[in-house]
Amino acid sequence: SRGGGSGGVGAGFRSLFSYRIFISALFSLLFIATVSVLLTSRPPPTHHHSRLPSGANAYMHRTFLALNSDPLKTRLDLIYKQANDHITLVKTYAAYARKLKLENSKQLKMFDDLAKNFSDLTSKPSLFETDGNLDEDVLRQFEKEVKDRVKFARLMVAESKENYDNQLKIQKLKDTIFSVSESLGKAKKNGALASSIAAKSIPKSLHCLAMRLVEERISHPEKYKEELPKAEFEDPSLYHYAVFSDNVIAVSVVVRSVVKNAEEPWKHVFHVVTDRMNVAAMKVWFRMRPVEGGGHLEVKAVEDYSFLNSSYAPVLRQIESAKKQRFNFEKTTENVTKDGSNMKLKNPESMSMLNHLRFYLPEMYPKLHKILLLDDDVVVQKDLTGLWKIDLAGKVNGAVETCFGSFHRFSQYLNFTHPLIKEKFNPKACAWAYGMNIFDLDAWRREKCTETYEEWQNLNEDRTLWKLDALPPGLITFYSLTKSLDKSWHVLSLGYNPSISMDEINNAAVIHYNGNMKPWLDIAMNQYKNLWTKYVDNDMEFVQMCNFGV
Repeated sequence: SRGGGSGGVGAGFRSLFSYRIFISALFSLLFIATVSVLLTSRPPPTHHHSRLPSGANAYMHRTFLALNSDPLKTRLDLIYKQANDHITLVKTYAAYARKLKLENSKQLKMFDDLAKNFSDLTSKPSLFETDGNLDEDVLRQFEKEVKDRVKFARLMVAESKENYDNQLKIQKLKDTIFSVSESLGKAKKNGALASSIAAKSIPKSLHCLAMRLVEERISHPEKYKEELPKAEFEDPSLYHYAVFSDNVIAVSVVVRSVVKNAEEPWKHVFHVVTDRMNVAAMKVWFRMRPVEGGGHLEVKAVEDYSFLNSSYAPVLRQIESAKKQRFNFEKTTENVTKDGSNMKLKNPESMSMLNHLRFYLPEMYPKLHKILLLDDDVVVQKDLTGLWKIDLAGKVNGAVETCFGSFHRFSQYLNFTHPLIKEKFNPKACAWAYGMNIFDLDAWRREKCTETYEEWQNLNEDRTLWKLDALPPGLITFYSLTKSLDKSWHVLSLGYNPSISMDEINNAAVIHYNGNMKPWLDIAMNQYKNLWTKYVDNDMEFVQMCNFGV
């Protein structure tokens, strides 16, 4: 039995010893395999200059590289990555620039060149020495070059980013438009105010001329005694003109241009009416410089028409009203600043009685059948006798219409929120122009137009129907009583519109400098000024002495 026990113990010991050997061998094999993997995973030194791996193996590669390489190689990896990222960014902006077809080809070329420089930089020869290690000085120089290009790329992208950001571009454009619009509005108001001041101020030359003429009257009273009225002044068979103005030189140009272009100047009669202050100067001028060609002319003052008093003429009563005086004079600057477009309506000239005499033509010239009303800022270029031959078909007023599209309609001159205006008139009715109007005085008397004017003028005592001016009551008075004339008879806007066709001007019978840029002012438009100055009587001694500069 002892023999059998010894044999069992020996067999167990051998089994345990064999198991330990097996375990040791297994661990040895695992160790060898691990070392082999580590050794075979290290990249050969001859390829260190190539780009670093990308994709799924990049992470494992950088892990082993961190274990097996020095910090310079990790640093090189980061430099390459930064360069590659910026290559992609620059190429993206270049591609977007091509897609937008930017006009700035210089910017597109800069993006392409920058991308090429990055690519050339990352493809440089090996940065390693012959023993497979990195040279720190070479790496530092390489890093500096990459950083310089990265900095330049970021500057370019930052500068160009707003060009590709549509929302930013739209907002900047809106801000610019708002700013420019605001500045333009202010400039327009200031310009309108300055233009109004220049237009309504009396130029030194005009003041000088009036003073010289009055001085002549005082110095030689015997030369300027009052003459008896001529029979021609009431002869209905002649061609009669009415000119209401306080501007001596302007009236002389109107008269001179008419007779110089008339086929029979001796048949033309001019009725000039001015204010009390300028009547002496006006009479002296036309006594010193009589109408050429045998034409006839009379000069009167408003005060010579005794029927024009505040009890008869409502507009005269309104002019004398202290309330109207304050509205027109004290508030002018304030209102102009607020709304330059309505400046004409708030100017004192629009409340001058000279501006409203046109509504009393039949009473002023009771023996005449027709009369042509001319403003003092017109120039006549053709014979006008054809106007007397036009059949007005029972209408009172022959005028050129000014409407086009939605412009110059009744709605722009009258207050259609007022029930009286809304009930009586069509807001889309076409407006016409003063400046050259042929009036049938017989039809005027038959239609009682003066009574119509005074009735509406009384209704507008509080200025709720229209602003203070002569055109709105004219539109009302001659509503449905105006015959439209061919536009070649009367071309307007030479006092504010620089774009009128010269063919249109040359073909016109009458050209009108309506607007602030009157031809006798320094602010007149040069392209139109000579059409007026050629009719100025430069041989008149006082014109030379007062230095008109024409």
